[in-house]
Amino acid sequence: MAGVTRRQSTGRWQARWRDPDGRQRKKSFARKIDAQQWLDQLQAAAHRGQYVAPAAGRTRFSDVADGWAVGLAHLKPSTQVRYRSILSVHVRPRWSSWPVGEIRRSDVTTWTAELVATGASPGTIRQIHRVLSLILDVAVDDGLVGQNAAAKVRMPRQVRGQPRFLSPEEVARLAEAAGANSLGILMLAFTGLRFGEFAALKVKRVDLPRRRLTVAESVSEVGGVATWTTPKTHQTRSVPFPPSLCDPIAALCQGRQPEDLLFTGPQGRVLRLGNWRRRIFDPACRVADLDHLKPHDLRHTAASLAIRSGANVKAVQRMLGHASAAMTLDVYAGLFADDLDSVAVALDSFVPQLRPEPDRATRTTPSE
Repeated sequence: MAGVTRRQSTGRWQARWRDPDGRQRKKSFARKIDAQQWLDQLQAAAHRGQYVAPAAGRTRFSDVADGWAVGLAHLKPSTQVRYRSILSVHVRPRWSSWPVGEIRRSDVTTWTAELVATGASPGTIRQIHRVLSLILDVAVDDGLVGQNAAAKVRMPRQVRGQPRFLSPEEVARLAEAAGANSLGILMLAFTGLRFGEFAALKVKRVDLPRRRLTVAESVSEVGGVATWTTPKTHQTRSVPFPPSLCDPIAALCQGRQPEDLLFTGPQGRVLRLGNWRRRIFDPACRVADLDHLKPHDLRHTAASLAIRSGANVKAVQRMLGHASAAMTLDVYAGLFADDLDSVAVALDSFVPQLRPEPDRATRTTPSE
């Protein structure tokens, strides 16, 4: 792509070049140096394979966002709803009218600072930024811009909250307070199932002789509708349950068909988290004197009790369905035994014996 600069009769300088398709393009500037810099930037972008026709950058952000929003079918329904909500509430109001080619990293940085100033949490800001970045990725893929202006913008530091773990005694107290619904509490506290996985359990997923649950589905409420999907990592897994729960689970399965749900709400319908909290969990927490407890804390409790019983990080990862052991350690590293003292003792055998220095008082000086 060769370019030249030429002075026009108006006194302005015109940059001319041919795009990768061989078509001649031109753009005028007040100064020759500006025209030359423009051509140099185009040449560098062409060498990197990032050439973008100047007119392409005039495409409105709202048009790119519309196309992106249509293409979310590969995501879980709950994720689709969350992304579209963020786009509508946070992203469109700021960027809809902008040409995508005019969005600069400094603009995104300023916007991020404004979100911080509104009091939005670091986690919320990261999700908002992610939606913007995903849309600008589409603009890059479509050849509308050369690079994603949001790609390297620094996000506010997110401090992970300390998980809450119940002791075995507290679990027992909560289960007793739940009365006839105690088995559900115990299942969540000793298997680490996510609530959607728990609500989706069917009779056919219970293997009583092996004391295993097969987690293959999840159900959650999206827009008021119970929506069935695969588990969070899209992978089926086998989860053990304690022998003491075998008889109660067997009794629950008795007389039911393989496709029947194991735990149900009123009238045999699928459990919904909001209703379950209001009818069962929150009242049990009040009776058991366990303030500010959330259903997800039972998942944390299962992890802590498994680690306390001697489970290694890979076993806990498989039980919880984490994508990697690193994720498990990121959340529960503080629960695993600290073996640094044993490491220091083991290293001691390699330390060479140091000769003691003679006492200063007994040192002799050479005679002159």
